[in-house]
Amino acid sequence: MDTVDRFRTAVEQRDAEGLEPLFAPEPRFFSPVKFTPFEGRTAVLGVFGVLLRVFDEFRYVGELHGTAETAAGAPADTHQLIFRAVVGSKQIHGIDLIQLDDDGLIEEFTVMVRPMSAVAALGEAVQAGLVAEGLVAGGS
Repeated sequence: MDTVDRFRTAVEQRDAEGLEPLFAPEPRFFSPVKFTPFEGRTAVLGVFGVLLRVFDEFRYVGELHGTAETAAGAPADTHQLIFRAVVGSKQIHGIDLIQLDDDGLIEEFTVMVRPMSAVAALGEAVQAGLVAEGLVAGGS
């Protein structure tokens, strides 16, 4: 089972510990509600811990695979996992863009979601979770 399959299984089982070995030493997480990425294992895994609690009825409904440039400008093995979920009362459609390093570990992770009302609901729920976990200050 490759990294992306293991990632998908861990997310579907809400297994935060199962995610830990799948990330590169210095991963970046690009959020739909924050301009700058979360950087480093502690921050990225902390975000995933919150996300696993925030999403309801989360399910992957498709996958695409190819090569795409990372934010750093290098080509990378790239997977898109298409998902559906609920946050609060909002239905979310989204894509997890996973880019692997040369060792097959997750180097960059980008989440894109729609519609705008779902982005707002997700942002509020994640912010509250990050504050509760002490990963960001209350006013951020």
